[in-house]
Amino acid sequence: MTPKQQTLAAPFTLNGKGLHTGLDITVTFNPAEPNTGYNIQRIDLEGQPVIEAIADNVAATNRGTVVKKGDIVVSTIEHAMAALYCAGIDNCLIQVNAPEFPILDGSALPFVEAIEKAGVVEQDAKRDVFRIMKKYTVEDPENDLKLEIYPDDHFSVTTFVDYASPVLNNQFAVMNDVKDFKDQIAGARTFVFVREVQPLLAANLIKGGDLDNALVIYDQKVEQSELDKLAAAIGAEAPSADKLGYVQKRPLTWDNEPARHKLLDILGDIALIGKFIQGRIIATRPGHGINNKLARAVRKDMKHTEIQAPIYDPNVEPYMDNIGIKAVMPHRYPMQLVDKIVTVEPNDYIVGIKNVTANEPFFQGHFPEEPVMPGVLQVEAMAQCSGILVLSCVDEPERYSTYFMKINNVKFRQKVVPGDTLIFRVQFMSPLRRGIAEMKGYAFVGDKIVSEAEFMAQIVKNK
Repeated sequence: MTPKQQTLAAPFTLNGKGLHTGLDITVTFNPAEPNTGYNIQRIDLEGQPVIEAIADNVAATNRGTVVKKGDIVVSTIEHAMAALYCAGIDNCLIQVNAPEFPILDGSALPFVEAIEKAGVVEQDAKRDVFRIMKKYTVEDPENDLKLEIYPDDHFSVTTFVDYASPVLNNQFAVMNDVKDFKDQIAGARTFVFVREVQPLLAANLIKGGDLDNALVIYDQKVEQSELDKLAAAIGAEAPSADKLGYVQKRPLTWDNEPARHKLLDILGDIALIGKFIQGRIIATRPGHGINNKLARAVRKDMKHTEIQAPIYDPNVEPYMDNIGIKAVMPHRYPMQLVDKIVTVEPNDYIVGIKNVTANEPFFQGHFPEEPVMPGVLQVEAMAQCSGILVLSCVDEPERYSTYFMKINNVKFRQKVVPGDTLIFRVQFMSPLRRGIAEMKGYAFVGDKIVSEAEFMAQIVKNK
């Protein structure tokens, strides 16, 4: 996945009827500025209000995902959200002239094809991917629903469905890579059981539902007269009351098409987290309600996580070892406080490592009976990393030194003791100009921030 945010290269418009309202609907997807996310604008209403498409704004999940702001609602957004998410689009303004998106063919494929035709462009802003660092579990024991997310090195989804139905019972579907979305998931159509049609009609829903945009599953025998009446309500030809099975105009695309559609719905609801995530989702009997519950749980942690700890794999060869550090930095024992540099992205950020041992000289006096690494030395270690970051931006870095002019907003959050591995991440706060750099540094132990500081430094050529 690209490290830069993306948006549409050009607008595109789709037209169709609403699944629940039956209205003729026009929806237009527009490029949007970096860091704006997905926003939905009701252009048919006075003031053309905008709803941010995030999990916190989901107000209903009955037969679709509904977002709401005040009295303004937009429903059936999940297929479009899944298409945007799997296309790698971070920012999009969606304008619609009705309280729902058009259902089109009941899948996400029309949205995917339109996105491909419009094109996708990179933006001048970093993409912030939220890595799943712990197991999340949300459950509905009463209905035997369960969704979990596990830490993983990429994003994937596995879903299992189980219905008390002789036609649709146990199925599962897997998407191991978002690159598989178009060919393996996007074309899966929504589905409904005949036994659900009458309650939905009574609830004034599925006015636009028909065999062009849904699979209809007939799995419990009813009188032919009742079946005829329900078929007429959705403008379809009634099947024989004696024959159970799928009712649709075109054959199933896959034997497990319903399970694939449930996976599609998960993607649409997870898109409302507001960031791309890295982790493996395992879903048992998912639905929009529990999907949203999971999205909200991740969002809650995401909002309270200022920055995530860098990934540190000690088996990977470092960018710069102890000897390499000495070649560009003047510090020596006991003031060399960085053991190796894991990653350097010039003009962006650096990741460094300090293994804190019981033999550190400062533990003799700080404190003999309770060794604690002085906070000022944590700041010094971050400063050394930032010096290497600044020097990575110039030719012949060994001919320059970095001197610090100012250190601000220093915070210490927890003790650092022998046995800890400090992971430093220092990033530019603004571009390097006239030899002056402004940077923000964080020190982590595990996935917790232990200290942080802001630095201003100047590069000076050695005499």
